[in-house]
Amino acid sequence: MKTFARQLRRYYGWYTGTFLFFVLLLAIGEQMGLSPYVIGHVFLFVTIAIYASIGVMSRTSDVSEYYVAGRRVPAVFNGMATAADWMSAASFIGLAGTLYFAGFEGLAFVTGWTGGFVLVALLLAPYLRKFGQYTIPDFLGARYQGNVARLVGLGATVLASFVYLVAQIYGVGLVTSRFVSVEFEIGLFIGLAGILVCSFLGGMRAVTWTQVAQYVILIVAYLVPVVILSYKLTGIPLPQAMYGTVLAQLTEREEELLKTPGEIEARLQYKYRAQDYASKIADLPGSLEAERRALIDRLNTMRLENAAARDIALTERALRDLPRSPEEAKVIWEKARVAALERARPPPRHADPHPGDTPEQKAIARNNFLALVFVLMVGTAALPHILMRYYTTPGVVEARRSVFWSLFFIFLLYVTAPAYAVFAKWEVYNGVIGSSLSILPDWVASWGKVGMVRIEDINGDGILQLAELTMNTDVIMLATPEIAGLPYVVSGLVAAGGLAAALSTADGLLLTISNALSHDFYYKVVNPKASTHRRLVISKSQLLVVAVVAAWVASMRPDNILFMVGLAFSIGAAAFFPALVLGIFWKRANRAGAVTGMVAGLGVTLYYVWQTHPFFGGSMHNSWFDINPISAGVFGVPLGFLTIIVVSLLTPPPPQEIQDLVDYVRYPQLPNGGPPSQLG
Repeated sequence: MKTFARQLRRYYGWYTGTFLFFVLLLAIGEQMGLSPYVIGHVFLFVTIAIYASIGVMSRTSDVSEYYVAGRRVPAVFNGMATAADWMSAASFIGLAGTLYFAGFEGLAFVTGWTGGFVLVALLLAPYLRKFGQYTIPDFLGARYQGNVARLVGLGATVLASFVYLVAQIYGVGLVTSRFVSVEFEIGLFIGLAGILVCSFLGGMRAVTWTQVAQYVILIVAYLVPVVILSYKLTGIPLPQAMYGTVLAQLTEREEELLKTPGEIEARLQYKYRAQDYASKIADLPGSLEAERRALIDRLNTMRLENAAARDIALTERALRDLPRSPEEAKVIWEKARVAALERARPPPRHADPHPGDTPEQKAIARNNFLALVFVLMVGTAALPHILMRYYTTPGVVEARRSVFWSLFFIFLLYVTAPAYAVFAKWEVYNGVIGSSLSILPDWVASWGKVGMVRIEDINGDGILQLAELTMNTDVIMLATPEIAGLPYVVSGLVAAGGLAAALSTADGLLLTISNALSHDFYYKVVNPKASTHRRLVISKSQLLVVAVVAAWVASMRPDNILFMVGLAFSIGAAAFFPALVLGIFWKRANRAGAVTGMVAGLGVTLYYVWQTHPFFGGSMHNSWFDINPISAGVFGVPLGFLTIIVVSLLTPPPPQEIQDLVDYVRYPQLPNGGPPSQLG
């Protein structure tokens, strides 16, 4: 084992040095006239080729290698693979943007995600590794006596992982469409090819060694721009320590911008727009018909007067985009009213905790902060694709150590994310806001082409106000090198890092879903006598199907990356955490309690999201205690615990062999020295 670990260190040491040399060559090439178009393509296709090569070299037909990498991954490398599996497109692309817009409130993600690994180390990882086997539904099936609990766990695994997977593939499309200049949908399937080559041939073995390589790229890509920015703004290349000084200057700049006459006028105009939408909604259906008649009259007048073709085209488009029914108008106009009202309000100060104009609003902000921290912590400790990684270590001790290394490698990124947000906001507030619309930087137009940046001169002064600039959360990280005027090779490096983050997590999620369907459903339920070859064929075919379906859903651009990932955490937390923890630490938990607890927790979580999120037609008017839908699991987890405890106490206890299984998982060995019969 030690020889294997030394070989790995040597291989990945050479790999890291070669990658840094490759980036240096591209930087020199840019100085010599290499075009950004070529740099973007080289970064994309070279990195995908690296991952594909590792996937091909790691191909296997051995079941243990395919499902759990042969259980021989050293702790350090399992920590790197887990970190890459964990640091998805949400962490790499979305976290800096969330901290940019939410300020202090965005620290809920950093706190929750980091704290979750403490729960993994204390409550789950070593015990699941002691149990062995391949998947989380495996544990549920053995601990809770049969296929009912297994199938409920299977359904929750597929649902949570699929939502998470869609977010990753969306991130792949976002990166490739911007940096390779292809259509978003085409970019999705370019990235999908890279995902499939890594996971299709070698399963967990290929995914593990690919994720280690991807971690190297993503952490280099994350740190390089912000270190350069730190040196540019403070003279010291240590962003984690220096962003506080920039934050103090940013606070002063925020106050200055919000008091300018142009900014005040712009926000007033958005307030009037919100009031106008409210009036039109109140006057439906008459207001819709009046607007349609007004547009038709304007179009006829413009045609009679031979108006400019562009003006006629814009009016025709406005008429075509007009809602077709009062019901549709109410939904569309309400969204527009809320958006206008949001832009009419001054944004929260970056350093202010729990912002609000009244004590009640501050209390709501605080409650949402705590709810999100809770959901992310518990969800971290319950996501199947993360917990599966601890089946790959040689033993329980290595599983514990790999949690430590996972947390260390994740910490390197998370401790840097707040600096990214502060530096990026400083650059935007000083270099873009207050500029003439005729001389805006090129990045505004380039990201506007993919719909990530929008500008509206609502007060007509020709100057860009803070209220008039709309940026998607996911654009901050990817655009920061351009915002700061860094060489394009840094932008290409960041794109390669974002792609590595999305691909690494997508690989793990795809494998989790396909393994659950092939192992837990087909092999354990449908055909227990299936041969090894047939099980692997089923797993690979399911992997292909799930990948294509996820890409199709991602092509619809369902929501921002961070919300989709947060929803996956709520689903995982509510469905798994109570059943796993009680299954390990409470012998009295039985099948009836676990099944009803998982269904109840998952059901109330999905119901709350359905009732409160606008994507599903919901509204915060339907919320409980004003908790945002991303934190829906805060209701499902306590209900899951309560339901399992109550139902288990009202029904017969599990048999002695199940209680022996709990002892085997929790303690070094049983008095008789062997595992219970469930484990063989």
